[in-house]
Amino acid sequence: MSISLVVIYACQLMIWLIIARCILSFVRHDPYQPIIRFVYDMTEPIMAPFRRLLPTAGGIDFSPILAVLAIQYAVQPILLWLVRTIL
Repeated sequence: MSISLVVIYACQLMIWLIIARCILSFVRHDPYQPIIRFVYDMTEPIMAPFRRLLPTAGGIDFSPILAVLAIQYAVQPILLWLVRTIL
């Protein structure tokens, strides 16, 4: 497996974790459950900067949308370019 595929899979996993976090926001859950804690711990460093940039509008948090777009259109291509130029 090439490093490029690892980068692509890691970005896709992060997108799915963000989607899972969005779904969890609509469902009652125990925030101390290990799997849910893992989802929150993995996604918070990515979503926090977007949350600071864009406040909630009417109780709706748009930071997951911006985080997914940033991963798909900025982070993933840059990481792939770095991997391909270094190796």
